[in-house]
Amino acid sequence: MMLLKSLVSLCILAAVAFAVPAQEKRIHHHADLSDHVHNDAHGFQYDHEAFLGKEEAKTFDQLTPDESKDRLAKIVDRIDTDKNGYVNHAELHYWIKHRQRRYIEENVNKNWNDYDQNQDGKIAWEEYKNTTYGYYLDEEFDDVEDKATYRSMLRRDERRFKTADRDGDGIATREEFTAFLHPEEFDYMKKLVVQETMEDIDKNGDGKINLNEYIGDMYTPENGESEPEWIQTERKQFAEFRDANKDGYLDGDEVAEWILPGEVDHADNEAKHLIHETDTDKDEKITKKEIRANWNMFVGSQATNYGEDLTKRHDEL
Repeated sequence: MMLLKSLVSLCILAAVAFAVPAQEKRIHHHADLSDHVHNDAHGFQYDHEAFLGKEEAKTFDQLTPDESKDRLAKIVDRIDTDKNGYVNHAELHYWIKHRQRRYIEENVNKNWNDYDQNQDGKIAWEEYKNTTYGYYLDEEFDDVEDKATYRSMLRRDERRFKTADRDGDGIATREEFTAFLHPEEFDYMKKLVVQETMEDIDKNGDGKINLNEYIGDMYTPENGESEPEWIQTERKQFAEFRDANKDGYLDGDEVAEWILPGEVDHADNEAKHLIHETDTDKDEKITKKEIRANWNMFVGSQATNYGEDLTKRHDEL
C-alpha cells in the first residue's frame, strides 16, 4: 500500500516531480518488504524484493536465468555468515532486516545533500521548505493547477517535520530527518502515521473509514472488470478483523491495530516462508543448490534486456 525531487525555478514538470516527496507514500510501522502483494500463485515479486531490496531487484529483472543464478550464489555466500554451507532461519532473517535497514539508510543519504543547503550537517525546516516548494511559495502556488493540493502537501510536510523534530528547534538532525522520511520506523511518530493514513483513506472527511473507502484505497475497477478474488478476502478482513467493534467503520484505534501491529515481524515471517518453500529435504535449512533451484522465488521470474550492465556489486549490498 505504501509517493521524488529536483530544484526550484525549473519548468513546471520538473518542479512538480520534485515537490512530491517519496515519503508521501502510505506508511506502515514496519517498512514494507515489497510494494507487491504476497501471492506466490501469481508470481514471486514480493519474495524477490523482500530478499534483495527494491533497487537490487530491478537489476536482477534485467538478467537471464543463468546470470541471475550466478549472482544469487554470490549473495548466498554473504548470507551464510558461519560459512557452513547452509542458510538457516536466523541468517536469512538477519539478511532481510539488513536489506530493510540499508534501504532506509540509502534513501536518507540520497536526500540529505539535496536539503542540507548550507552543508552544516543539519536540515532546517526552512531549508526543506524552500528547496521543495520555494519557487511556488514566491508565487503563492499561482502557477500550479491544483493549488489546494500543494498547500495541503506543504501543511502535511510541516506537521511531519515538526513531529520528527523532537527538541522543537526547527532543525532536523540525521536521526530526526530519518524519522521525517520514514516515520513508520519510529515509535514517537506512531500517532502521525495513523493520522496521515486516516486522512488518505477517509475521502468523505467524517473521521472514520467505511468499507468502500477501505476497498477503494486498494483497488479501482477497470470498465467491465470483475472484482478479483483477493478483494473479497479484504472485505472479509474488514468485517471480521479490522472493524473490531463491529460498527461498520474503522476509527483511529482500529487503523492503528491494522497498520501498526507491533508484534508482527514481517522479515521473520518472510524468512520462514522462503525456507518452507525452498527447503526440499525439510531439514529447516537451505543450501545454495536448493536456493538456485528456486531462484524465481528469490529473484523473480522476469528476465529481459539481456546483457544490461549491473548497477551494483554484491559487496555493495
